[in-house]
Amino acid sequence: MTKQVRVRYAPSPTGLPHVGNIRTALFNWLFARNMGGQFIVRIEDTDVARTVPGAMEGILEGLRWLGLDWDEGPEKGGQYGPYLQSQRLDIYQELAAKMVENGHAYYCHCSSERLEQVRAAQQLSKQPTGYDRRCRDLGLKAKQGAVVRFKMPLENNTAFDDIVRGKVTFANSLMDDFVLLKSDGFPTYHLANVIDDHLMQVSHVLRAEEWLSSTPKHLLLYKALGFAPPSFAHLPIILGSDRSKLSKRHGAVSILEYKENGYLPEAMINFLTLLGWSLDDKSEIFSRQELIQHFSLSRISQTSAIFNAEKLDWMNGVYIRNLSAEDFVKRCIPFLEKGLPAEQGRVLDEKYVAKVLPLIHERAKTLKEISSKEVSWFFFLEEIEYDTELLIDKNLGRQETTKLLQIAYDRLSTIISFDQSSLETTLRSLVEERGIKPGQLFGTIRTAVTGLTATPPLFQTMEVLGKTRSLKRINQAIHKLQS
Repeated sequence: MTKQVRVRYAPSPTGLPHVGNIRTALFNWLFARNMGGQFIVRIEDTDVARTVPGAMEGILEGLRWLGLDWDEGPEKGGQYGPYLQSQRLDIYQELAAKMVENGHAYYCHCSSERLEQVRAAQQLSKQPTGYDRRCRDLGLKAKQGAVVRFKMPLENNTAFDDIVRGKVTFANSLMDDFVLLKSDGFPTYHLANVIDDHLMQVSHVLRAEEWLSSTPKHLLLYKALGFAPPSFAHLPIILGSDRSKLSKRHGAVSILEYKENGYLPEAMINFLTLLGWSLDDKSEIFSRQELIQHFSLSRISQTSAIFNAEKLDWMNGVYIRNLSAEDFVKRCIPFLEKGLPAEQGRVLDEKYVAKVLPLIHERAKTLKEISSKEVSWFFFLEEIEYDTELLIDKNLGRQETTKLLQIAYDRLSTIISFDQSSLETTLRSLVEERGIKPGQLFGTIRTAVTGLTATPPLFQTMEVLGKTRSLKRINQAIHKLQS
């Protein structure tokens, strides 16, 4: 009979959640949802010195943004909060004491100064660093400042079958007597995660590759405590495009930075899942439900995953283009209100925004770029700024360009229905009449009404800007050229 799947995401609140850490949460969540199991969130906050204020809130915000809901925990206001290890200290302390009583652990009274001296001597003689087991067989009692160390078996090997990596073997003699309980009464990661995984009935531990070498220690702890161990799967590391460790220079690494930069959560879910998992060699775009349906541990790769920022931009663009017009407007407005200059204010007319955004929708890669000066400011600002020289076509000169703009202004002023069709008819007839290329006139008008040389289609842009604003800007351009 197959055991019920129960998995956990157990981050330490030592900083904002980076993409590798969140990828671990995602794989656990997808596995639980695929198997009809439970997904638990547990904050491992026992390293007080490294805890960063606000980090836990950032972790939970990242999970909620991606829609990675968890199934249990301390209930507050009708919602589950995460488990906090700092609220479970008595459990760890009690079991650590029992391990001492049973001969699987011991109290160590060595000072930090002595441990530093031992380490320095080992480094000097080019020996492996680790505790020299001085207190191991002294039968010392608990005292202020003492730690509890695990009594590592000195013979044989510890082997296990990793779901991703296959059989892995470590020699016990190469592992030191690691600390279980620190002098402040807080547990180390090794002790706390083993006890909690057992008490929370975790069936599978899916975690980063960096924890592979710790697994034999954890298995020996399970044995010493009389607990049955879970199954282990160590996930491939994520590397930058240059195959070095993923860092800031490869782009934003906190999941919240991607949220702030206008990436869609559904695109991030799709992209992160493909960092170490694949269905086949061609499928790339998956809905959340499709990922849940197809996800399996057997398809997780052993090789490192490459974080390709260009692919993420492409994928995010695909998801943006698949948004309905209404959804696109709803998602863009917060970015526009935040990104536009303060003079514009922070409350936009949704009906006007709904006219602007279809012109941008097909080209957008992120929601944040939509609020940039180069993309949308000219639609919302009363006054635009640009270099006057951009108005002048090199084959026409200042005087002829000014004359063209004046004629265009006069013709456009007579249009009753200031729509795309009327604008195109009026301006193309002027091009034919003057014997010039369309780009010579259209480029000048584009700069006059937008301040830019590259924009969405000109006639559609002018229709959205409206007759009053378009003519005002063309008139201002004429004055710029005449001054």
